[in-house]
Amino acid sequence: MFLFGDFFWFLLWCFYFIAYLYVVIAIITDLIRDHELNGWLKALWLVALVFVPFLTALVYVVARGRGMARRTQQSQARIAVSESDDYRPAASTSPAEDIAQAKQLLEAGAITQGEFDALKSKAMGNRYYGA
Repeated sequence: MFLFGDFFWFLLWCFYFIAYLYVVIAIITDLIRDHELNGWLKALWLVALVFVPFLTALVYVVARGRGMARRTQQSQARIAVSESDDYRPAASTSPAEDIAQAKQLLEAGAITQGEFDALKSKAMGNRYYGA
């Protein structure tokens, strides 16, 4: 018969196992991310993770935890900058070029006359498109 206590211990062990896997994955990604550590030391950490996993993970987090946090922040900042650069529109060089580009779009039928007027007004620096 399966008792509540057995179920509780099963859940607790599952939680510990998943938490441990998370720590191991974080350590491996940090090892890959670290450009200051040479390949032999990275291999040594990985071998130690295989043969003495819990102790190695504990030592790694204590010894290199501050560096882990720094590398994670740098990586996230790099990702955030690259994502924001992808959505940033290119700066125009001059209002005349913007108007010429809008005129080409109007002649090609890609935009309407109202959209052209709005782009022209914006390029000329008018605050309101209707002005």
